[in-house]
Amino acid sequence: MTNIKTNIIGLSRDEIKSKLIESDLIKSDESFRVKQIWHWLYFHGVTSIDDMTSISAQLREELKKVFSLQRPNLDKEQHSVDGTKKWLIKLSDGNLVETVYIPEDNRGTLCVSSQVGCTLNCKFCHTGTQKLVRNLTTEEIVSQLMIARDQLKDWPANENRKISNIVFMGMGEPLYNYDAVKKSVQIFSDPEGIKLSTKRITLSTSGIVPQILEWGNEVDTVLAISLHATNDDLRNEIVPINKKYPLQKLIQACRDYPRSRNSRRITFEYVMLKGVNDSLADAQALVDLIEGIPAKINLIPFNPWPNSPYECSSNNQIKKFGDFINDAGYSSPVRKTRGQDIMAACGQLKSDSIKVKKSLRRLEI
Repeated sequence: MTNIKTNIIGLSRDEIKSKLIESDLIKSDESFRVKQIWHWLYFHGVTSIDDMTSISAQLREELKKVFSLQRPNLDKEQHSVDGTKKWLIKLSDGNLVETVYIPEDNRGTLCVSSQVGCTLNCKFCHTGTQKLVRNLTTEEIVSQLMIARDQLKDWPANENRKISNIVFMGMGEPLYNYDAVKKSVQIFSDPEGIKLSTKRITLSTSGIVPQILEWGNEVDTVLAISLHATNDDLRNEIVPINKKYPLQKLIQACRDYPRSRNSRRITFEYVMLKGVNDSLADAQALVDLIEGIPAKINLIPFNPWPNSPYECSSNNQIKKFGDFINDAGYSSPVRKTRGQDIMAACGQLKSDSIKVKKSLRRLEI
């Protein structure tokens, strides 16, 4: 019987240590071996166990009997005229996810996915037209960063890194994949590997109220709320999860959020839809809704996609809306549209993955 190797990417330190002890490769007090492996994986970004040169050749051979070190395959890379890059990543089961890199003067942001498809069906979002296939594993989430760094030649993970920020704003609702996303953040922020500050990691949710409070108690990232409407009737229509967790419950969760303070404000994301949610009356309602919450409002010009039912608000109307919010004391930057020519802008990601029926899977075995 052939032993099945475990992909080492996405394992916690404790899981690596337990596997090494179980395989009689280290003793329980040899934690320095785990530290060595971790450093090679997440500081240097090696693609082969053979590249872990501070580990003896004999131990490397033993490690290869227990672990694999394998990223998913890169299916396609696209480059925008503005420098944005989008990668289509093919997972081991054939499903596809998209990851986007957005370079700016003072930072580089990687937008990662947490699911194949999405279950929320937000009406302004192209990803919402693709049905949920499955959650991503921690290995698959972490591998998105590793592939991006490979492509950008962004190893080792030092102070001059190109990817300085991570946002869970790709495909899927991250709080519906809570454990894998949490574990990924722990790997991203580990001080002896990738060592990204949690201040530079943002989790964006459409409003899964029970998990918002759980996340706030357990994980110290920036929180972003995909709000987009100031009353239940409209939000029920464009963000259907609102029917389960209406605005009153969502806003109360934001008020109760344990990490909320002036130094770590909640970001409310608000897509600007022409004639739908962009009037000054909507701006006033927004200010009233979030009163007292340490927050900023990101105004997002709607990014069109084939057969999308909405238009973007005019630049003039977005400015008026933003000025009103600013005058009320809330920062309201307008998110610059990036990667629109390669369908990499906010709300445009869709991978064309489909759910494979179990009967077809059986035929392929």
